Amino acid sequence: MAKIYVNGDAQNVNLPLSVSELIKQLLVENPEMVSVQVNEEFAEREDWNSVQIKEGDKVDFLYFMGGGAL
Repeated sequence: MAKIYVNGDAQNVNLPLSVSELIKQLLVENPEMVSVQVNEEFAEREDWNSVQIKEGDKVDFLYFMGGGAL
């Protein structure tokens, strides 16, 4: 088991693990609407299968919300 941090919370995961596998494992809602940062670097969507998570990595799932004037 390896410890990583997902949106600031410690998680224990089995390695090897790609970003796309982590998204599936954590049942991330609306993955088509999420951006992913690994150690504060954005991971391009087309690279999610090849970006490997390592022990101690900090992964953030960012959802962009639309809004407008009232």
